[in-house]
Parts: sequence; structure tokens; C-alpha cells
Amino acid sequence: MSSVELNPRPVRVSPLIKFGRWGMLSAGILYGLFHQSRLGKKEAAFREVENKRKAIRDKQLAIEKKLAAEAEMKQLEAMMK
Repeated sequence: MSSVELNPRPVRVSPLIKFGRWGMLSAGILYGLFHQSRLGKKEAAFREVENKRKAIRDKQLAIEKKLAAEAEMKQLEAMMK
């Protein structure tokens, strides 16, 4: 066994240190809530813009697919003649 003895009684922590720890913990939680709500609003606005862009992009892709299918049908008809 080692010759080092452990202190059996816990050390009393100063009330000022306890208050500081709890204060910093509370401040961190409040900051996190504020920051999360701010980032959430930004993300919601970004999603809204992306959804609008996606709708436009989907319409353009549908038109391009339709034109490509029509062009392919014309090529197949020309091959069959």
C-alpha cells in the first residue's frame, strides 16, 4: 500500500465559490437557450427559402425531363423510318 493518506473529510467549499459556480452554470444555460432560439429562427428562414427554391427547381427538372423524353421519342421515330 502507499504511504499517502487520503483526507477522510471533504473540504468545505466557500459559499462565494459555490455561488460563482451556480451563477456561471445558470448564465451558460441562459446563453445557450438564447443562442439556440436565435439560430433556430435563422434556420427556419433558411428552410423557407430553400423550400421555395426546391419548388422552382422541381418544376424546371420536370420540364427538362419532359423535353428530353419528347426529344428521345422523336429520335426513335426517326430511327424507325
